[in-house]
Amino acid sequence: MHEWNRRRAAKRVKPGTGRELKPFRWWQPFSRSLYSLAPRRDDGQQPKYVVDVHHRRRIFATDGKGTADLYLDGRHRAESKLPAVFPVPGGAIEVAESRFGLKRCHYVAAGGEERPLIPERTSAEGRRAHLARAHPALSRVISATSVTLLVISVLLLIPQLIEVAFKLPPVAARLGTFVSPVSLPAWLNSVVGAGAVLASAERALRLRHNRFLDTVG
Repeated sequence: MHEWNRRRAAKRVKPGTGRELKPFRWWQPFSRSLYSLAPRRDDGQQPKYVVDVHHRRRIFATDGKGTADLYLDGRHRAESKLPAVFPVPGGAIEVAESRFGLKRCHYVAAGGEERPLIPERTSAEGRRAHLARAHPALSRVISATSVTLLVISVLLLIPQLIEVAFKLPPVAARLGTFVSPVSLPAWLNSVVGAGAVLASAERALRLRHNRFLDTVG
């Protein structure tokens, strides 16, 4: 299934226009993701690939899907709807989006080895990566806090959602009723939800994504 999805994504790639890559601006830390890859070839050359994702495109897209652009040495080489698979020498660059940013931006070699691309230093992802290098202990605390907030949101919100679902007449008639063991006031539910959103956003800055936790968040 994974290989089928990759082949399908590769077919969505369209040729680029050759336009020049625009520099990253100071007001774009959360609206744009910029990742780069500079593999060294056998002939000693080191081409630079850059993946550019403008997250606002997903907001205004009729199908709810964003797009990614691939640049080679500063020139537009290809574009694709997300999730995207851009073929490059020796493998492919895979890009996938979540509700809170990117969940994947990796170079996958033909042999299966993979590694994440490097984020632009001044982007939100780049600043988060710099924090991890400069203050690893603090970074681990933030990462653990994000996971904790998501787990708490699941434990508190899921039973309440199940109770709401069981109040639907077709469900109640077939399965009966369900009373959630957790009942929070509206303001506290809002706080828990906001914490889950912030946690998922922080994890997206590190290309971390769990199908269950981050989807709920």
